[in-house]
Amino acid sequence: MIVLSVEAVRKHFGPEAVLDGVTFSIHSGERIGLVGPNGAGKTTLMRIITREDEADAGVVMVHPSVRVGYLQQQPTVDPGRTVWDEAHSALDELVAMQHEAVEVAHALAEASDDAAHRRLAARFDHLQQELHRHDAYNLDHKVERVLQGLGFRPAAFPLGVESLSGGEQNRLMLAKLLLSEPDLMLLDEPSNHLDIEATQWLEEFLAASSAAMLVVSHDRYFLDKVTNRTLELFHGTTDSYTGNFSAYWRQKAERLLVQQRTYEKQQIEIAKTEDFIRRNSYGQKHAQAEDRRKKLERIERVDPPREISAPVMGFPQAERSGDIVLRTEGLKKAFDRTLFENVGFDIQRGERWALLGKNGSGKSTLLKCLLGHAKADAGRVQLGQGVAVGYFDQQLSSLPDDADVVDAVRPPHKEFVLQQRRDLLARFGLVGDTALQKVGSLSGGERCRAALARLTASDANFLVLDEPTNHLDLWARDSLERSLREFNGTVLFVSHDRYFVNQVADHVLVLEPDRVRIVEGNYDTHLRQVQQRREAASEPARKDAKDSKPSRPAGTTAEGKPAKKRRFPYRKAGDIETEIVQRESRLAELHAALAKPDTHRDGDRVRRVMADIESEQQTLQTLYAHWEEAAEMN
Repeated sequence: MIVLSVEAVRKHFGPEAVLDGVTFSIHSGERIGLVGPNGAGKTTLMRIITREDEADAGVVMVHPSVRVGYLQQQPTVDPGRTVWDEAHSALDELVAMQHEAVEVAHALAEASDDAAHRRLAARFDHLQQELHRHDAYNLDHKVERVLQGLGFRPAAFPLGVESLSGGEQNRLMLAKLLLSEPDLMLLDEPSNHLDIEATQWLEEFLAASSAAMLVVSHDRYFLDKVTNRTLELFHGTTDSYTGNFSAYWRQKAERLLVQQRTYEKQQIEIAKTEDFIRRNSYGQKHAQAEDRRKKLERIERVDPPREISAPVMGFPQAERSGDIVLRTEGLKKAFDRTLFENVGFDIQRGERWALLGKNGSGKSTLLKCLLGHAKADAGRVQLGQGVAVGYFDQQLSSLPDDADVVDAVRPPHKEFVLQQRRDLLARFGLVGDTALQKVGSLSGGERCRAALARLTASDANFLVLDEPTNHLDLWARDSLERSLREFNGTVLFVSHDRYFVNQVADHVLVLEPDRVRIVEGNYDTHLRQVQQRREAASEPARKDAKDSKPSRPAGTTAEGKPAKKRRFPYRKAGDIETEIVQRESRLAELHAALAKPDTHRDGDRVRRVMADIESEQQTLQTLYAHWEEAAEMN
């Protein structure tokens, strides 16, 4: 079934067409990645599909039975509600359906008229099917699972939504959309404001969903995991590609090669024909020239290759530093809690280190301590001989808003004439009048590229980058990856972009609770090690080794810290899982019994079954909480 059809949609802002005949359709179950350079009109297209903007021409049709959910980049929340209430409101329709099912069941038990009985029974069957289809018997558990999956801790559930940061409000809106289970999800940068762990959870959730999706994202790893088709939006039109982002990237290169050859071949033929016409317009071959001129007018011109140009970027050759670029020993930093402690590592010349960790784990703080921008509580940091640091701040504070772009990139330590600066900015895709604008008037992507250009001009041999891919489109990210791989100096960076980490890093520094872990390799190496540790932890030998360790004082962890108190008696997680399966089977049997016509005719039996269902649901809620505690603390 076609859930969405977009036909010849056009949209102008001023004389330029942002969308110039966009045409595509989405079928049930398709998960489509919408990609294109910054400014191509992806968000505009989303807003037209959801009727938030009006197209100048064209038609957008959504199937009448399809419910659409739209995640915007800018969230809107109602003050006065808690996080829990706001998330739970996405299930209001199911809650109302539950109440109606109870009312219909009571009416059915008391109905004496056959026609009314049949009508009520049909309505009750429909309600039960819908409730079962949406797993509506464990709503609180669903809300808790989605909120925690997106990084909300239980302590945040009772907080007012107005107290949340913009990023947290965005995550809450995403939680509401997932809980509402629309038939078609329109997701505009859904992994923004998520750390890597929450993004992985979202990938698994979306990949398991049966909903159709149109996803705008600059996260290539995310697109690879979630999407099964790719739409490229460029120059106002779309091209469709089979498969995820990596498949698109390969197919795009192949298409470009064919388009380039076809275009060049036709241009050669056209040039030959025009030359023949020019030479023979008034000679003996005038008739042949006129015939060729008419044929040339009728020829169907091949379009130039649909190539999305990327900025060249590139970093200059760096001056050689000492073999050890950075040495850290016993570093510690705490605010209201300890972010990290006893951190020690050496970065060798030419290495490229990525710093990973959850939101709030202290990644940016660690960078600032390493650079001396923040004072550590303990430990020391030492730069090597001849090290010149270049720092990219994710807030882009190195570029003053009131400065001209062409002046903002000039380093203070060397002569850098106007033409050199303009040539540099051109390498980063900032040409023409853009280079003469004020920094404050630039888009996020343009400002990011200007900051990278300034970094290039600094002649640093040790680049320290805090989220350098923020605001960059996919093609600019690819250029930055290549530039950093070719750079002969040393690199340390923070990034949530796992694809970027894979392409650039040869070491990964992972900030984990109570420790820092060093991985020799890239993000995939880190993932393999995590999986190996999980597998090792599940082996019986692991438990035997644990049992053989010396005992510790009751009520403390292995580090001697107070242990978290249990809410429930100790039980093995596997035993609880077994009981949950049994209880869920019992609940399904009760719902099946409630749907039988024999039950409908016995009012007392309906009430007994309803009471049993309510009892099983309450028991399951307790078991879910018990299982989560056992999984965490056993």
